Amino acid sequence: MIQLINISRQHGSQILFQNASAQILPGSRSGLVGPNGAGKTTVFRLITGEEHPDSGDIVIPKGAVVGYFSQDVGDMAGRSALAEVMAASGNTVQLGEELTQMEAQMCDPLEDDVMAALLERYGEAQAEFENRGGYDLESRAQAVLTGLGIGPDAYGRPVESFSGGWKMRIALAKILTLNPDYLLLDEPTNHLDVESIIWLEEWLATDFKGALLMTSHDREFMNRSVKRIIEVSGGTITTYSGDYDYYERERDIRLEQLLASHRRQQEMLAKEEEFIARFAARASHAAQVQSRVKKIEKIERIEIPAAQRKVKFEFPPVPRSGDDVVKIEGLAKGWELPDGSVKSVFGGVNGLIRRGEKIAVVGVNGAGKSTFLKVLAGETEPSAGSAIIGASVQAGYFSQHAMEILDPKLTVFETVQNALPNATIGAVHNLCGAFLFSGEMVEKRIDRLSGGEKSRVVLATLLARPLNFLILDEPTNHLDIDSRELLLQALQDFGGTVILVSHDRHFLRALVNRVFVVDHGEMIIYEGDYDYYLHKSGREAHGG
Repeated sequence: MIQLINISRQHGSQILFQNASAQILPGSRSGLVGPNGAGKTTVFRLITGEEHPDSGDIVIPKGAVVGYFSQDVGDMAGRSALAEVMAASGNTVQLGEELTQMEAQMCDPLEDDVMAALLERYGEAQAEFENRGGYDLESRAQAVLTGLGIGPDAYGRPVESFSGGWKMRIALAKILTLNPDYLLLDEPTNHLDVESIIWLEEWLATDFKGALLMTSHDREFMNRSVKRIIEVSGGTITTYSGDYDYYERERDIRLEQLLASHRRQQEMLAKEEEFIARFAARASHAAQVQSRVKKIEKIERIEIPAAQRKVKFEFPPVPRSGDDVVKIEGLAKGWELPDGSVKSVFGGVNGLIRRGEKIAVVGVNGAGKSTFLKVLAGETEPSAGSAIIGASVQAGYFSQHAMEILDPKLTVFETVQNALPNATIGAVHNLCGAFLFSGEMVEKRIDRLSGGEKSRVVLATLLARPLNFLILDEPTNHLDIDSRELLLQALQDFGGTVILVSHDRHFLRALVNRVFVVDHGEMIIYEGDYDYYLHKSGREAHGG
């Protein structure tokens, strides 16, 4: 097993860990959780040797293979997608070459002791090669690529021809194909559609036999994939035996118990300090006073961890729209290709979006979900048909590219304040905090934010406006689980109409009451919630 023993680690003035310990047992399935900046990525980097503890020990079994998938995939070029995936298993390939060489040596006449030594080395190498899946490396790489949405027709494509999101899938495929003893996954579902997420869940459950340690903002994926939670928070590491839902319940129970113990200790200390203050000047009580002073000096004080501030976001009053929000008739969209031909995205779509509905648009990556939302938002013209916006409808559109409209010279606070010109400073700070911007972060300039941070700023400014129709393309991206829950609560309470694309199944289950499916250029409408859609479409059996 991998052991972190009494480790301490500090980044500048920030103390991440202080005498913290944890174990990753062979074959265990663990989720790594904690507030942003608490040190989750540092745990991964300590295990891989990219960072070293200031004190303490990291113990990794000799010969153990550790595979680490991070959001920084690095440069990929010069190979096909399949070759890039197999290249990560270079040691296994080299072992196979050594086996071939030893087999050739065995064909030559050798002295008995030399042959015996060669056979022993061959047996050990063969066992290792088989353990690493060397005999089916190429077929395994193909299966993993296909499961992650890159089919046989794309195996031979140059890896540099893939977009950033698809390169992330190739990087993930490399680590999975490696078949390591310890698999470290940092947000593996960020660029996956639901189909690929379900495939990954099943692969982890049935094909992978090693130990798993992962972070994920997808609650359902976490619940389905892990059996224990390792929490990094407040300089310590705490292990919980259960899935994420169990962890939340148990964490709250432990916090209540800690608060009760802290309260009792504070009451006791107050009484002792009152006695000391009252009788400190009396010689007749000197011995008692000194005794009590020594007593409270020896008491280990119970410390309350800094609470993660959870801000409840409330929408401004929603202006009422007409009952018919969008009337869709014969809607079609196609993109003109360089050769002059037109690639159809979807066509013949008819339907009605009614006031107050919460609608999910689902389908595989590339099916046209985002394009459909763009047409509804007026960001692109349909090729045929119409999507007529109803009376008094005030629409707001969120997409992953909306960050381009931000003023790079403004701070986070100034940007949000501009969207809420009549709000108090406190209300602006609350909204910033709801989307993970607090303390010094609110004074950070837009041009110094990461792409994910910019995306959260756009979402915050959108939700602050008095709109009654929200068109949201992947609003849950870049939000941690707590922030997703806050957004979910806000959208559940929202009095207007919502249509959205999201790969977060927990989010969809808890929110939507209709489902639009984009499938092979057609739109199929299910008049029920997300579970109804799964049942009627036959997808329930595949994990939804």
